[in-house]
Amino acid sequence: MLDEDLIPRIPVGSAFESAVDWALENIAWVFHAIRAFLLALDKWLATGLNAIPAMVMAVLFALIALLVKDWRFGAITLVGMLLIAGMRYWERAMDTLSLVIVAGVIAMALALPLGILAARSSAASKIIKPVLDFMQTLPAFVYLIPAIFFFRVGVVPGLVSTIIFAMPPGVRLTELGIRQVDPEVVEAGHAFGTKPSNILTRIQIPLAMPTIMAGVNQVIMLSLSMVVIAGMVGAGGLGEEVYKGVTQLNLGKGFSSGLAVVILAIFLDRLTAALGDRSAVAKATRATAKAG
Repeated sequence: MLDEDLIPRIPVGSAFESAVDWALENIAWVFHAIRAFLLALDKWLATGLNAIPAMVMAVLFALIALLVKDWRFGAITLVGMLLIAGMRYWERAMDTLSLVIVAGVIAMALALPLGILAARSSAASKIIKPVLDFMQTLPAFVYLIPAIFFFRVGVVPGLVSTIIFAMPPGVRLTELGIRQVDPEVVEAGHAFGTKPSNILTRIQIPLAMPTIMAGVNQVIMLSLSMVVIAGMVGAGGLGEEVYKGVTQLNLGKGFSSGLAVVILAIFLDRLTAALGDRSAVAKATRATAKAG
């Protein structure tokens, strides 16, 4: 047993509480602005998704799957979406999809420039990597605690915690993709007088796109998993239904709402993976492999 006299007490929790109190007293307007923006964005998207009849949306999702991948994916998507509607979880599913899209887009909007910065600067990479390690290893439920203090119970703390939780793989895979670009290709661009900004946008990012899309896929999957957890703090959607099934020991509700989450996860996973496979670099890689 450790001797408490030899190891002084380190008030980490108290320091964190003091920091939160200071932020709430001095920069509360920042959190109000973030809350208003996220609420408006989620409400606008959720309202739009729910305004279209379930049958029409199911067909639209199936057509997207058909165009992006193949008829099998389209058929599976149609059956899955009709099953969600048949279980009477369509509105909840669209609310969840709205949360995932908003959180995923914002997470990638933050992750992409950070990944580019880390790829172009070793010093920045050394600073960013430990932060990402901390973000990935911190238990998902812990993110909800400060988010509730800053944004109150509801959709916004769920969105904020989801964005933070889902962002690391987007940063890591963006950095990895850009660093894997052949230096000789970059040097050739410089030799032809290409501007540094054009080197990034016309050479590095297009060649890194398959890896970046893998990051998008991971961000969306993590967003979906966290949105379900966020249902515990009033974020709504399918996460709230899963939480009710657990707390009420309602096996049927828990299973059916969980199945709806799985259907959404499969659709989003296959969709983003197929979009990554459609990039010019991925097509060229497959063509080279076949030729070899």
